[in-house]
Amino acid sequence: MTIAELSSMFLSFAIGLICLPFLIRFLNKEKVDQTERSYIKSHEKKNGTPTMGGIAILLAVTISSIVYSFTNPKIIPVLILTLGFGLIGFIDDFMKVILHRVDGLKAWQKLLLQIVVTAVFAYYITHFSHVSLELIIPFTGGHRVNIGWAAIPILFFAVIGTVNGTNFTDGLDGLASTVTLVVSFFFAAASVRLGGGVEVMGLIMAGALMAFLCFNCHPAKVFMGDTGSLALGGFVAGMAYMMQMPLFILIVGFIYLIEVLSVIIQVTYFKATHGKRIFRMTPIHHHFELGGWSETKVVTIFGIITVLLSFLAWMAM
Repeated sequence: MTIAELSSMFLSFAIGLICLPFLIRFLNKEKVDQTERSYIKSHEKKNGTPTMGGIAILLAVTISSIVYSFTNPKIIPVLILTLGFGLIGFIDDFMKVILHRVDGLKAWQKLLLQIVVTAVFAYYITHFSHVSLELIIPFTGGHRVNIGWAAIPILFFAVIGTVNGTNFTDGLDGLASTVTLVVSFFFAAASVRLGGGVEVMGLIMAGALMAFLCFNCHPAKVFMGDTGSLALGGFVAGMAYMMQMPLFILIVGFIYLIEVLSVIIQVTYFKATHGKRIFRMTPIHHHFELGGWSETKVVTIFGIITVLLSFLAWMAM
């Protein structure tokens, strides 16, 4: 990894650090804030905290990516997926906090937009970046498998699943930022090792997230909103596919996986048993909160788990 590549992280960090104070003041002035669910008592004090801070992440990532895309063209598809899902999140946030439509985008509208963005990404990588949809199988010494036509539906499932898992992870101060920061460094290192050509994008996102964490760590001065969380999911999926590593999301992105699975399991069990629950509350980070864990403890442990699983994924390469 060169000094020029490392400089991308510092540029992104600086842009985020400069933008965020101005953005927070603007969001406070315009009352672009979040209303927390009152049945988590410790979250009541979060009411009034500005949201849509993910705009700063997108600004830092976009500006830095444009600067470095001339020498690192492979980062363009990742930027497309990141911005595409970030835009969906922005529309959803705008409808919730500006237009005061409680549910924002309807479920079918959000899914349709996610399918469209994923389709654009799939078309771009196969027709312009010429990235193979072969999959690297973990723990096989880098063995790749071609699954033929099934690669396309799996791509849609993997991308949309990752994006929504990341979205569910954004529920505590610094949680989605911390977990994705670790994942960013993993994919940057993996790209160097495999010659993926997207290590700069991993560093750019890491820089943006470190800047955001300066304001998002507990107690948070700003939340990223769906603008940020959906963008992070797009980034993770895009990085994985540019290196033929979507199966590795199951390892390094385990937290995203258990977050979305906890919701699916809870809803399914609730309907099947007519009102019974497995978890105290979902997504699962709230289960631990209601069990007595502090926000910082949940974030720390989930972060440590992601670090350990990143080492496991490194060995699996």
